[in-house]
Amino acid sequence: MDISRRAICSLVAVAAFATLSTAAAARTLNGFDLKDSLVPPDQILPGGPGRDGIPAIDAPKFVKASAANLAAADRVLGLVHNGAVKAYPVRILNWHEIVNDRFGDEPIAVTYCPLCGTGIAYAARAGGRTTTFGVSGLLYNSDLLLYDRATQSLWSQITAQAITGPLKGEKLASVALTHTTWADWKMRHPDTLVLSAETGFNRDYSRDPYGGYASSDRIMFLSANTSQRFPPKEPVLALEVNGARKAYAFGELAKALASRPSGVIEDRLGGSVVSIRFDREHRTAQAFDTAGRELPAYVAFWFAWSAFYPSAEVFVARQGPQ
Repeated sequence: MDISRRAICSLVAVAAFATLSTAAAARTLNGFDLKDSLVPPDQILPGGPGRDGIPAIDAPKFVKASAANLAAADRVLGLVHNGAVKAYPVRILNWHEIVNDRFGDEPIAVTYCPLCGTGIAYAARAGGRTTTFGVSGLLYNSDLLLYDRATQSLWSQITAQAITGPLKGEKLASVALTHTTWADWKMRHPDTLVLSAETGFNRDYSRDPYGGYASSDRIMFLSANTSQRFPPKEPVLALEVNGARKAYAFGELAKALASRPSGVIEDRLGGSVVSIRFDREHRTAQAFDTAGRELPAYVAFWFAWSAFYPSAEVFVARQGPQ
């Protein structure tokens, strides 16, 4: 073989190796094996910080409501569970995204994705065992991918399903929480505990690292199947009942209430009657069944929810009294 042919073969071999290396790397991001993922691996994107670059809070401290340094309009995720009442300020969650907490003897993971506006809590049991969760640094449809520390499986926050790893296909059990203002939560629950800013991390919780993002139409990471039916950041209450899903856009709920500042809208989903309680002043909504039990709905930006569920139902306000 002459020198030119040897050179060409060497170049081909190098190119082939580089292609294989790139393909292999594409199946692994931030140390997570994406091979055989339940979602297209090329749609799983690095969000910027690496694995645990956004640190979860594993030893949360709490203060009384009177000691919480919060403004009335500050957003919180509120949770009533096992006799305990707690509020998690979004200004803290923006920097950590996951709080591994306990309500009595039950481990609960409180999660928040700033890019999707989604606050969702789960019973922290995966694969039949108790676990804690960390921030993978990866996104799917702009949404947080968390991982359980027991098996390193990746979980989609919005679907509550493991998409890779030993627990692939399994689901987490969601726990009802309320996304509202501090003024509203404190009025309802004056004895609430509040997540302390003493997290053990050096963060300026008075500063929003996503400043202006929630109030703009800007989307940092494009998602597949996003609907243009509502503005991208329109808040919706996302609800699933008996396998049926529906989004209740706050704008539509406001139309249904007409001039009333708050109220209840009756609806049907999955063959069941549900009550949607909406408060336009505090920009919050909750769902309840006919027995008055709160259902594990969550608030999300429209662009994010519609990317996951493009064919799901959407609430449309009827004309006249509800």
